Amino acid sequence: MAEIGIIGAGSWGIALSVLLHNNGHHVTIWSALKDEIDMLNREHEQKDKLPGVKLADDMVFTTELSEAVKGKDVLVLAVPSSFTRTTAHSMKELVAEGQIIVNVAKGIEESTLMTLSQIIEDEIPQADVAVLSGPSHAEEVGRCIPTTIVVGAKTRKTAEYIQNIFMSDVFRVYTSPDVLGIELGAALKNVVALAAGIADGLGYGDNTKAALITRGIAEISRLGMAMGGKFETFCGLSGMGDLIVTCASMHSRNRRAGILIGQGKTMEEAMAEVKMVVEGVYSAKAAMGLAQKYQVELPIIEQVNKVLFEGKPAAAAVKDLMIRDKKLETNTEWEA
Repeated sequence: MAEIGIIGAGSWGIALSVLLHNNGHHVTIWSALKDEIDMLNREHEQKDKLPGVKLADDMVFTTELSEAVKGKDVLVLAVPSSFTRTTAHSMKELVAEGQIIVNVAKGIEESTLMTLSQIIEDEIPQADVAVLSGPSHAEEVGRCIPTTIVVGAKTRKTAEYIQNIFMSDVFRVYTSPDVLGIELGAALKNVVALAAGIADGLGYGDNTKAALITRGIAEISRLGMAMGGKFETFCGLSGMGDLIVTCASMHSRNRRAGILIGQGKTMEEAMAEVKMVVEGVYSAKAAMGLAQKYQVELPIIEQVNKVLFEGKPAAAAVKDLMIRDKKLETNTEWEA
């Protein structure tokens, strides 16, 4: 049995706490919000974000960060990406040398263009930072629906240790050394999912969705490889796998927000209606910053930015994608 600290009591943190408890581990869940912890202590259920998923009586819920961090074998950092740096900064003095932190959020910091694991390492240099990602909606993991995911770490030892802790008969975990590729796939797919949702909101069909998924993974791979990620990663669970589920599922808050934008709502109105953090909105500008830094074309993500932040009509953005200059699909040329 391992001692696990879950830092963040949103839907994903709660779903993973259920999984880890079912695997026989002792789980302590932290939130900065007293009302949230009071609800969990009273109801043993995250009624706001993961209703219907009951939490065991021996789980510990706390607002004391030290109680969730000190002495734990593994820390699961499950706060929204926009709070990763501030939370990591608060944890810094509590984390022991070599203590494992598994980041499970998805995003890129706009001001620095850092991935979330890079932010954690920046704030907590003594930590052993890993990432867990893949096609894994909290609503399904919390109900023990079979799911497959990948853990990325700098060493095989850390990756396999995390794999053993999370692995179960309903949660299959692969390992990978490509931490950067995993994180880029996880963050950038949220922006493409916004585009897929916008297309749905405009009333477009399966042909459009398939085009966005296929060309979206081409954009993600192009940027990711320019940054040093591995092509195989973008073809895998945290690339194509996560992109498919996020573009296709109504569990996806990014797709839901995109649908509302396609129907004519502003980005702010869409985010308010979804009532949860829409990570793709926060990653969209950062993606364009990376595109400029690495001189990579991201036409879909560029149009999403124009719709989100420049008021461009969604239908006009789709039209501009369709009438771009003619291209080869791949870099393969005909033989002379």
